[in-house]
Amino acid sequence: MPRIVVLSGGVGGGRFVRGLAEVVDPAELTVIGNVGDDLEVLGLHVSPDLDSILYGLADLGDEERGWGRADETWHALEEAARLGGDAWFRLGDRDIGLHLVRTDALRRGEPLSAVTGRLADALGVRVRLLPATDDRLRTWIQTAAGDFPLQEWFVARRHRDEVDGVRFEGAETARAAPGILAAFGDARLILIAPSNPYISIWPILAVREIRDSLERRAVPCVAVSPIVGGKAVKGPADRMLARLAGGTAPAHVTQCYEGLLDALVIDEADAGSVDGLAVRTIVTRTLMTDAPAGRALAEAVLASAS
Repeated sequence: MPRIVVLSGGVGGGRFVRGLAEVVDPAELTVIGNVGDDLEVLGLHVSPDLDSILYGLADLGDEERGWGRADETWHALEEAARLGGDAWFRLGDRDIGLHLVRTDALRRGEPLSAVTGRLADALGVRVRLLPATDDRLRTWIQTAAGDFPLQEWFVARRHRDEVDGVRFEGAETARAAPGILAAFGDARLILIAPSNPYISIWPILAVREIRDSLERRAVPCVAVSPIVGGKAVKGPADRMLARLAGGTAPAHVTQCYEGLLDALVIDEADAGSVDGLAVRTIVTRTLMTDAPAGRALAEAVLASAS
């Protein structure tokens, strides 16, 4: 039975999960993936964070670009754009193949969790990957320029608008996907991957049953900070923390998970900024520049939690 539960967003979380799967039996891992940034592109259901995790675990991801499939081509999207279709969200030809299978299954009534499991099996992934919910849940970004769906703000607008808040459409009725509550009940350790708290982890926690499970946990919950030297490795996490939490120090990261953490893993570059931290601190190298660095981080996190 799976014994480690991981809450994860896409790119950084996916690299961390891959490192974990290389140092423990993958069958011990249940990964709960964010679906708040799911969207439809040209009629296809796209789950960017689930796919980033899946591609990373299957060793299919593009390490240089940081998202999507390796050895990708773009003929379908180029032709769609030539014919007047939307092309602001980049979908490669291999990637489209996965979205076609997912969209067809969803339209036939198969839940997202079951589809995700079948895709993982087809790609030889032994880690159990579950969406936070099978219900529709979408992240909206609140800015002075208006409210935007997550991907419109992040990709189309290149996250240029400062964020005043986030909200999660559908959270009031969303239920945890099948298998999640049982995984929490069986877990010996709960981990929060180094993902943007607001747009990668908060949508997962917006599912009431998941947050309740964390609040009632009887095992350690350890988060890995997505900040290195006060900055995000990639994306707007540092800007969002500075604006919404008041800074980018480790204490500001823990504010995002108040009452949910027993320890926070931080990078060596942030070791001098632990004032005000209310949880145990674990200092190590968190920058995952390559696969060995991901494994080393996973080993450090597991050693500190034992």
